[in-house]
Amino acid sequence: QVQLVESGGGLVQAGGSLRLSCAASGRTFHTYTMGWFRQAPGNEREFLARINWSGVSTYYADSVEGRFTISRDNAKRTLYLQMNGLKPEDTAVYYCGASSGRYLPTLAGEYDYWGQGTQVTVSS
Repeated sequence: QVQLVESGGGLVQAGGSLRLSCAASGRTFHTYTMGWFRQAPGNEREFLARINWSGVSTYYADSVEGRFTISRDNAKRTLYLQMNGLKPEDTAVYYCGASSGRYLPTLAGEYDYWGQGTQVTVSS
């Protein structure tokens, strides 16, 4: 089991940058595929990016590829999301998730553990 806590959200102007962090408890963080999702009011939770256990393999949704970068530090048990070129439509609550035993998970239902979320607001 792993517990996740996101941080780093806030208010930023369009074109700006933020770096989200997701701190994990437990000794098994390095065994999980990790992902970032976001959810705006009235919308379903949207997949953004995924990284495998070692950090070698990443995958991005079209909406964020080239602007966002997912990374992890297994020694620090921390997942990151560097967000550049932010747009007002990026405004949402951002969640990290941990997935175990699934092949290339991109659906929210394929993730076993979630953080509480961190709000990102991009002003125009």
